[in-house]
Amino acid sequence: MTPMRTLEVNADTKELDNVNAFVAEQLEDCPMKLMMQIELVVEEVFVNIASYAYCDGEGKAWVSCGTDGDTLTMIFEDKGIPFDPLKKEDPDVTASAEDRQIGGLGIFLTKKLMDEVKYDRIDDKNRLTLVKKYK
Repeated sequence: MTPMRTLEVNADTKELDNVNAFVAEQLEDCPMKLMMQIELVVEEVFVNIASYAYCDGEGKAWVSCGTDGDTLTMIFEDKGIPFDPLKKEDPDVTASAEDRQIGGLGIFLTKKLMDEVKYDRIDDKNRLTLVKKYK
């Protein structure tokens, strides 16, 4: 069991490597396939925060991560504009690439790869909680 740890970074895509390294550090005994899935989810969620959370382009993001037995929990927070990504309708993945709307695949993949995805707006923060069982 690893206790929940939190990393505070600028909400900037330049911080993605630091965020991935932080999460990987919490998952030392994680199977490679799961680690690749987690890296994809971290990239999708963090890049969305960095790209869209703050109208003026500057702000902070907090990434918390910990494991309990066979369960990984990650929490992404920002003080950006309120946005619940779970309210966005899933893209039609049966449509051809030319007929699909741009965007929306990241949160769709996140929902498919994680066992639980929950959004809350708490204390003027967007909070996206992601849970994955991995053993």
